[in-house]
Amino acid sequence: MPEDNSVIDFQSVNKYFYLQHQKTLKELVDAAFRRRKTLERVHALKNVSFLVKKGETVGVIGNNGAGKSTLLTMIAGVSSPTSGKVDVKGRISPLIELGAGFHPELTGRENIYLNGVILGIKEGEIKNNIGNIIDFSELQLRFIDMPVKHYSSGMYMRLAFSVAVFTNPDILLVDEILAVGDVAFQHKCLNRMAEFKKQGVTIIFVSHSLATVENFCSRVIYLKQGVVAYDGEVQGGISLYKSDVHEI
Repeated sequence: MPEDNSVIDFQSVNKYFYLQHQKTLKELVDAAFRRRKTLERVHALKNVSFLVKKGETVGVIGNNGAGKSTLLTMIAGVSSPTSGKVDVKGRISPLIELGAGFHPELTGRENIYLNGVILGIKEGEIKNNIGNIIDFSELQLRFIDMPVKHYSSGMYMRLAFSVAVFTNPDILLVDEILAVGDVAFQHKCLNRMAEFKKQGVTIIFVSHSLATVENFCSRVIYLKQGVVAYDGEVQGGISLYKSDVHEI
C-alpha cells in the first residue's frame, strides 16, 4: 500500500510497445512472404518502482527513448502498464502534448472552452478565467476570434499552455514545454510553475535542460534505457547522467 502522503505510486511497472517496420500494405505483404520481421517488441519501462509524495517537484531526466514520456502518459492515465501497478491520486494537468484537443477550424476563444473541458475544467471556471487565460497567452485580441489553423506554432502553443495552467491541478505533468515562445514567455511559464510549487502542487518535470532541472526540482529520477538508474537528490542524478553521456 502507498504511504498516506504519496500521490504517485509505481509498483514493478513494465511497458511494452510494438513497432511496425513496414509503412505500406505492399511492404507488409512482401515482408511476410519473405519471412522478415514485421513487428518489433520494445521494452519501454523495465520493472520501474518509485513513490512521489504530495508537494514534491521531481525532475525526470535521460536520453531520448529512455522512457520519460511513457512514464508521464501512465501517470496521466493515457496508457496502462503491461504489468505492475500505477496508483495516482488527485486532479492532473498534463502539459505533455499541448493543444492536442484543439480543433483547427474553431477560433482561439472556442478552443479555450473545448480544451478546458477536455482538461476537466468546468465551463463556469473557464468563463470566469477566460480573460486571464487570454492575457497570459499574450495573444492580441484580433487573433482570439480567428480560427487556430491560421496561428503560428508559437501562438498555438502559447494559447494551449495558457489554458492548461488554469486548471488548478493537484499534479502537474510537464514534458519539454519550455520551448514555447520566446525567452520572456519561457520565464513566465516557469514563474507560473513556481507558483504551483509554492501552493503545494506535485510536479513531475521532464526536460533536457539540466540547469532548469537543477534550479527547479528537489529530486531527480534518471531513466536509462527504461530502468530507474538513479532516484534521489538533484546533483547526484545530474552528475551520474552527465558521466554516462560522456561515456557514450
